[in-house]
Amino acid sequence: MKRVIIESPYAGGVEANVEYARRCVRDSLDRGESPIAFHLLHTQPGILDDQTPEERDRGISAGLEWTRFADLVAVYHDLGISDGMKLGINRAATALVDVEYREIDDG
Repeated sequence: MKRVIIESPYAGGVEANVEYARRCVRDSLDRGESPIAFHLLHTQPGILDDQTPEERDRGISAGLEWTRFADLVAVYHDLGISDGMKLGINRAATALVDVEYREIDDG
């Protein structure tokens, strides 16, 4: 089973972006992968506040640390590519982790 980091937008339209990220995780699971979406995990109530710059930076840094253990970074780009996603893409390149661009097919 591939260990996959999910990259999708979070900031901006948070409610819609969270729903989209959940669909991305489901898509990855349906592909037989073991996905993690740190932006969904770290922003849960009581963990970190994405609206507080220091906490946002801590969450991003913590998620990026896991890149070296990933087999793949899956970039779901139906809603565009955010600055935070670009950090994940760049970290993957530095860590020599494959990056795959994906879309959700609503068919």
